[in-house]
Amino acid sequence: MSELTLQVTGMNCASCVASVERAVSNMEFVASVAVNLPLEKARIVLKPSADLNAKNQCIEAINNAGFKATEPAPTPLLRERHKTDLKAHFSKVTLAFALSIPVFVLSMVLDDFGTSDGLNARLVLAFLAALPVYLWSGAEFHRNAWASLRRRTANMDVLVHLGTTVAMLWSSAVTFAPLFSWSPKFILQSTHVFFDGAAFIVTFVLLGNYLEARAKLKATDAVHHLMEMQPNEAWVVLEIGGTEARRVEDIAMNTLIKILPGETVPLDGRVEEHTALVDESSMTGESYPVRKEEGDEVVAGTVILDGTLYVRTTALVGDTMLSKVIRLVDEAQLGKAPIQRLVDRVASVFVPVVVVAAVGAATLWWLFAESLAPNSEMEPIEMAVMVLVSTLVIACPCALGLATPTALVVGTGRGAAYGLLIKGIEALERAHATSVVVLDKTGTITAGTPRVSHIELLNSDVRELLGIASALELESTHPLAHAVHTSWSNVTDKRPVVSDVRTLPGQGLVGAMDGVPVAIGTYELMSALVNELPDDLEQNVIKRAKRGVTIMLVSKGQVLLGWIEASDRIRETSAPAIKRLKQSGISVIMLTGDREETALTVAESVGIDTVVAGVKPDEKAEHIRELQLQSEVVAMVGDGINDAAALTLADVGLAMGAGSQIALESADIVLVRNDLADAVAALELGRATMTRIRTNLAWAFAYNIIGIPLAMGLLYPWTGWLLPPAFAAAAMSLSSVSVVSNSLLLRWWQPSSVLR
Repeated sequence: MSELTLQVTGMNCASCVASVERAVSNMEFVASVAVNLPLEKARIVLKPSADLNAKNQCIEAINNAGFKATEPAPTPLLRERHKTDLKAHFSKVTLAFALSIPVFVLSMVLDDFGTSDGLNARLVLAFLAALPVYLWSGAEFHRNAWASLRRRTANMDVLVHLGTTVAMLWSSAVTFAPLFSWSPKFILQSTHVFFDGAAFIVTFVLLGNYLEARAKLKATDAVHHLMEMQPNEAWVVLEIGGTEARRVEDIAMNTLIKILPGETVPLDGRVEEHTALVDESSMTGESYPVRKEEGDEVVAGTVILDGTLYVRTTALVGDTMLSKVIRLVDEAQLGKAPIQRLVDRVASVFVPVVVVAAVGAATLWWLFAESLAPNSEMEPIEMAVMVLVSTLVIACPCALGLATPTALVVGTGRGAAYGLLIKGIEALERAHATSVVVLDKTGTITAGTPRVSHIELLNSDVRELLGIASALELESTHPLAHAVHTSWSNVTDKRPVVSDVRTLPGQGLVGAMDGVPVAIGTYELMSALVNELPDDLEQNVIKRAKRGVTIMLVSKGQVLLGWIEASDRIRETSAPAIKRLKQSGISVIMLTGDREETALTVAESVGIDTVVAGVKPDEKAEHIRELQLQSEVVAMVGDGINDAAALTLADVGLAMGAGSQIALESADIVLVRNDLADAVAALELGRATMTRIRTNLAWAFAYNIIGIPLAMGLLYPWTGWLLPPAFAAAAMSLSSVSVVSNSLLLRWWQPSSVLR
């Protein structure tokens, strides 16, 4: 299947989202569609049967539904458009407020001050002040409402249009009825008008939309700042000497570039000359600069502080870590949680139900107002109009549509600022419910850079043992292989040729050298390959394993040559991170292929009580499955190829950023900083984001549960409370703004100071 992303404008509530999704999902070649309201984007997954014209057909379907679909514009350009639109929007809001205030004074405060040709001068002036607000400031609502009705759907604009139109028509009829002899008696006798309601409905909804648009712009700040970190040009070192400024898009891999103090690294690369402090906070959230020397890697978006670096590029502009971060964040923000899908289904039928309820309530008051509200100063028809307008306006489902996506946009952006790359909202939703965290040992709890600490020789010399070990480990990408190669290179540069190398998962490697079998691996492997092993070998292996070192035995033919001991440094943040997980009520399990003695030593030093050792790669996923069968929500943290299956199967897979590519692709969350503390921070961010989403939805639903009955007048017979249209509009706008503002509180989220 292939995906395409489209920019969709003209949406303003959850009903619009449902309309766009319905228009696209009805096409036979579309597998799924997810629409994000704050980002105004639609991500469409196409079936294999889709042809080359699928994109144009999707655009046409969305346009026919009354919206505007285009191919996504570059984010900086889109941001500038939004800023321009905001200025125009502000002009409408300003005019609407400037006219609504005198409308309110004329309609509700001043007494009548005379008539002219039978017309009440006060009401005529109120009409003249309200008309520009209704026609010009509210023009967008009216156009969108008719477009929605033509496609046989109903959205927020329909409610605003109906509410303001009913208010204007009734008030105009009352104002100008004296001019017509055939005017109905109940209109001629009416004294209440709702010009102020119509004007304030448009004004408050426009104000709410303006504040929402500003907040949504702030919500996307994180991704925008990431994009701004990519320089447009770099200094390329020429073969003839000197440098030349060149666009980063035109720079090939393996190009030598020069980066001056204060400049941003334009492309991922490896330092070839000089040394400098590098500020990596923009990519990892790490506040302290890191010293980069010859051979060290630097990534695009980081800043050189105190020296000039010559860097050999290792990635094209579209393949840098920065580009991958931007893509991951962008894709995550387009995701849709199961809880939001439920909201969208509710919203798709919400508006028609509200219209029916509003008409029903208005009819009820028209017919029975005298018995339900005998002391009211308003006529039954006047109360019916007020109920109809207030109910239509207060029920706009804007808050429902914004509750989830705004929190997601802010949460994923905030995570990216701290090196936590969340691939989708499903990962966040599961992260907050995590009950068990399963940790790999090497590269997760430990630094993943083991070094040879001791070599025990039995029937060999150092050169032969290390030569055979290094030749076999050429087939491996495990961190232990790197330790063996480093040790070998320090002793000799002669490596024997080993053929037919095979990997035995969880045990080691075997091959043939000049027709003689050779092997490196565990005690269990040697027991199967070598007929006679030293009597005290197992005790020696256990004894050393209890020190926390990993033992690699080496054999040639039927002779055990000796063994290599490798030790790995435990990360400084591992123990605090595990302690915080346990304080949060989360169980921690170590799952490793290493010997039990080694695993227990490491586990004891970091505070892990449950250890499963000697696990083969294919068995890791089975252990995850067993935990899930016990109704546990399992998060798996790993970094290597042997963790890929477990990362995929886990409810939440977290991969160390320096791990293998397959592990990164299998995980739900990528930890750029390669630190276990960030795994804990990612789970805490998931909880924080889901808390915002749930409080947003609770507020949105509570607002409707309280506001709609109040507007319908259901409480009037007992309390005397009836919501005027202007107050209904203010409450509706306030609900949307409060939801977005609540989401923006995530902008101040940061990992616990204990972890940092």
